[in-house]
Amino acid sequence: MSKVCEVLSENDSDVEELKTKAIIGFDGNTINGFIVHPDGKHVVYPLGNKITIQEWDTKKQRFLVGHTNNISSVCVSKTGKYLASGQINHIGFKARVIIWDFDNMKMINQHEHHKVRVEAVVFSKDERYLISLGGRDCGSVVIWDMSVGQVVCGSRASRGSQGEATVLLPMTRRGQCFVSAGDCHLAVWKIDVAARNVRAVDVTMSKLKRKVLCMDANERDEVLYCGTTTGDILKIRLNFHHDIEILEPVKTPCVVGCFARISKKKLRRGSVDLYQHGVRSIRRLFSGQLIVGAGDGTLELVVEAEKPVLLDIDIKLPSIPALTILKSTNVYSAVTSIELLGKNSVLIGTAASEIYQVNFDTFRAELIVTCHTSAIYDIAFPHNFSEVFATASHDNVRVWSMSTMQELLRICVTNFTCSSVVFAHDGKSILTAWNDGIIRSFTPLTGRLIYAILNAHNKGVSALTTTSHGRTLISGGCEGQVRLWDVSPYKQELICTLKEHKGPVSAIHINKFNTEAASASTDGTCIIWDLERQCRRQILFANTLFMCVRYYPTGVQILTGGSDRKVAYWEVLDGCLVRELEGSPTGTINSLDISPSGEYFVTGGNDQIIKLWRYQEGLTTHIGIGHAAVITSAYFSADGQYIVSACASGSIFVWECPKKERQSVGTEKTVVEELKKDSEEHIKDLPTSRSSQKSVRESPKEPGEPKREFCKCPSTVSSSRSSKGDPCANVCENVLEAEENKSNRSAGSANVKPENKNISGSIQGSRRSSKQGSTSSTPKKPPSQTSKTSDKAKGVSCDTK
Repeated sequence: MSKVCEVLSENDSDVEELKTKAIIGFDGNTINGFIVHPDGKHVVYPLGNKITIQEWDTKKQRFLVGHTNNISSVCVSKTGKYLASGQINHIGFKARVIIWDFDNMKMINQHEHHKVRVEAVVFSKDERYLISLGGRDCGSVVIWDMSVGQVVCGSRASRGSQGEATVLLPMTRRGQCFVSAGDCHLAVWKIDVAARNVRAVDVTMSKLKRKVLCMDANERDEVLYCGTTTGDILKIRLNFHHDIEILEPVKTPCVVGCFARISKKKLRRGSVDLYQHGVRSIRRLFSGQLIVGAGDGTLELVVEAEKPVLLDIDIKLPSIPALTILKSTNVYSAVTSIELLGKNSVLIGTAASEIYQVNFDTFRAELIVTCHTSAIYDIAFPHNFSEVFATASHDNVRVWSMSTMQELLRICVTNFTCSSVVFAHDGKSILTAWNDGIIRSFTPLTGRLIYAILNAHNKGVSALTTTSHGRTLISGGCEGQVRLWDVSPYKQELICTLKEHKGPVSAIHINKFNTEAASASTDGTCIIWDLERQCRRQILFANTLFMCVRYYPTGVQILTGGSDRKVAYWEVLDGCLVRELEGSPTGTINSLDISPSGEYFVTGGNDQIIKLWRYQEGLTTHIGIGHAAVITSAYFSADGQYIVSACASGSIFVWECPKKERQSVGTEKTVVEELKKDSEEHIKDLPTSRSSQKSVRESPKEPGEPKREFCKCPSTVSSSRSSKGDPCANVCENVLEAEENKSNRSAGSANVKPENKNISGSIQGSRRSSKQGSTSSTPKKPPSQTSKTSDKAKGVSCDTK
């Protein structure tokens, strides 16, 4: 991871790491890979190239990152202070073993003395040594001294006709002794630090040939129980001396018996009741009872009978019925790990990547953790809802909760692969595309089938999307056709078939106006379709296999990614290429998505790295490292707070978006609300000189507010009154002088026209009342007189200006 960060930092110094909120996944194929920490509060298990440490009660997760490939083995020391893990590597390369400090969550030491694969790692009981076992290409045992911090010795694990060793088990009372087992191989080892070597004593098995998959010993190092692929359990007497200082066995260890179950059902003559698909995991309790997990999912609590059942046959069988079944249950998949949790329950890890909890009283299996076991091909969120999301994989579609990261619903279609999943905009159905050429719609709560479009495409449906109104469905097939469907719960009809692509359609996306759809194909073309006229609008050519396409939120541009490792910006109007970015230096871009605000977009591909980009600048701001396989899909949540990505290993990563993106989403919502408010039509009266003066005069005064005098100038603008120096004051004085001259002239002509005396008196009275600042009412004037006065006032004010 540090090397990747260094390479990216050379290109952009501001690149940061995305924070992981949670990982949905569990690698159940690792033998004894699920471990309960000695503190009883944490569980440890591998997931891809990371080690997950989870608080069992709160479900909070922490991760140890340092491996470059999938982790093949993991172990915890007796006190829980140390962790160790080994990995798989490519042929011809060394496999890494890392030692971790549990409390500080950091790496202490590492070594690369194994080739290709590390089969098993275990700590000695005194935590002084770390024993690691190489795989088929290595076949050696390496001893690491924790006090010195280096490898002290090593040896070949198998000799002569023995097969490869696959399992290690440390002794309980002797820190320098351990046992290795495998195909026709079973040996007891002693570490000699002074001589810097390790020696083995083979267990005498006579003519018995077994492949051991698991083993466990009692607390006094007297007896060893081994589970085999045959389905029986070997009992080995180790023959150690009662003095723990004596490390070598007094006698050669030997097989005491090969036990099968005592069956209550009638078997045919000469046969015994064996565990189907072998004994995959075994755990001995302090009381002497055994918890046995088989390859067919059978989980049983058994005890060794005092006297084995004798068979009425003339020949001697290698396996004899000697195990009495006390309790039994089934977990429906091969058991790979058995761990005690407290005194009354046990945790079971299975090859189907599921974790069950079994209570000793009822002995019923309760499903606790589940995840996909194969590649995930698509992720979908409901419209404007971020609390759940759906994933598409082989055999099933699953719905997950974002708050608890638990599975809410599983829709199974056996033996077929779901290539695409999408929620209807109204949230009433889940639309899925399958490789058998059928489009299926399910209810989101119960998973019940609503309808199925048979033979939607000849060679399988590869892409699927729907419009916002939900009446039109657009599908793409592996034969290269794009088809439009008119769908309802009771009727599904084909509208038209668009035959332009010559290769499989890898992705389809619709703009927010439901007028256009863009389809990407591996034939090197990306076509923009007119959904109203049902024809091609633009076609984009590039020397690449297009894998993904997305519309910008405004619908003016689209982003594409493909096998040329480039992210391309295209104009929707004329189909011209605007910009190209180097999306990845090594691998194909398999998926991309644009944030709801349009400020960021995310990409994922064959380089197993999630990258967050700024849309306008085209710069990488954050990266997410942790996927152990090719990234197949990556999407923003509806609220833009999280990024959900999935890969070919079946794991789901939930990343926290940067705070800037969250703020931009909130800003976008505010802007949208303002635009909505502005778009609404407001009908109101336009202000005039008369209405403004009247409204101000008639407005109620606050108690204690001083009297205000208002301008009589009819051309006065309210903003000019508030300006510095009151430029309207001179205008008002001139208006008043003109009105006084007018009144004097009208008073002088009173003898000629006595009928106008009352009118002039009323004008003077109104003028005096206005000077005194009366705000109660405005005196009435005849229309003709008022219009003349206002016209003269306008002429005076204009001349003054």
